[in-house]
Amino acid sequence: MEATRRHREILERARSSGRVEVGGLAVELGVAPETVRRDLRHLVDRGVLQRVHGGAYPVESAGYETDVATRSASGLDQKRRIATAAAQHLDGAETVYVDEGVTPQLVAEALRPDGPLTIVTSSLLTATALAARPEVTVLMLGGRVRGRTMATVDHWATHMLADLVIDLAILGANGVTREHGLTTPDPAVAAVKGLVVQRSRRRVFVGIHKKFGVSSFCRFAHVADFEVLVTDTGLSATEAHRYAALGPHVVRA
Repeated sequence: MEATRRHREILERARSSGRVEVGGLAVELGVAPETVRRDLRHLVDRGVLQRVHGGAYPVESAGYETDVATRSASGLDQKRRIATAAAQHLDGAETVYVDEGVTPQLVAEALRPDGPLTIVTSSLLTATALAARPEVTVLMLGGRVRGRTMATVDHWATHMLADLVIDLAILGANGVTREHGLTTPDPAVAAVKGLVVQRSRRRVFVGIHKKFGVSSFCRFAHVADFEVLVTDTGLSATEAHRYAALGPHVVRA
C-alpha cells in the first residue's frame, strides 16, 4: 500500500475509533511497525494526529470534530477527577457560565453552592441535568442547536450574553497551547466562548491532558485570561509549570 493511501486509512481509523495503535495498524495494513511510526510522525507534523505512547489519537479541526457520545465515552474517570477539583473554585460565585462539553457539565453537577446559584449555559444536556435542582436557576442561551455537541450558537446566544455580567465561567476547549491559546474548530462556537471570556469576572479552564499542545481552527482566549487550568496528571509537571508561567494556576487532578 502506497504511503498516501496508508496516511488516509490511518487518519480515517483514528477518527472513527478515537485512537490507533502501532501494533494493530502494522498487522492491518501489512507493513512493519517502523513504517507505521513514520506514517504517524508525518500525520502529527500535518497537525491531524497527536502522538501518544504506542499510538496516536485524532486532533479536532475545522473538518473534524467528535460528537457528544464519543466525548462521553472517553476518559470519564479523568474528567470526573477534573470536575471535582474544578468545583472547589466556586469561591462564592452566584452566577456561573457552564460551557458545552462533558467535563464542564460534570463540573456543574459537582458544584455545591452555599446559597442560590444561577447557571447560564449553551448546553442542552447541562440545562437538563441541573434544571431539577431546587437551589439552581438555569438560564439557557437561545440559538441554533449544533447536533454534534447539543449546544446553542449564533447571534441569539451572543445577544443574550452581551447583556450579562457573570461571576465565574467554566470553559472547555478543543485545544490549548502556549502559543495559540485556547481554540475550537467552529467559528460560531468560538464566538460564544470568546464573548463569555469578555463577560465573566473569573475564568476556569477544564480539560483532559490530551487537549494540551493541540491547536484547532479558531482562537477564543489566551492562556493568561484564565485564573485556573484544571487537568489530569497526564500533563507533566514540567508542562504544567510552563503554562503556569503565563499566569494561571495549574491543577493536575
